[in-house]
Amino acid sequence: MAAVVNKELCTACGSCASVCPVDAIAVNEKAEVDADTCIDCGTCVDECPVKAITV
Repeated sequence: MAAVVNKELCTACGSCASVCPVDAIAVNEKAEVDADTCIDCGTCVDECPVKAITV
């Protein structure tokens, strides 16, 4: 199961995208995870300062 972003909590800071080892996260208005690319490593979960991402 791919990482999921809580859009209400996401501040679009880009921290998650900067640490994703497979570039599965794009940040525009909010972070978005490409479920087909995500490898469920949890790196983005640990990096998110507002805890907006779960795996």
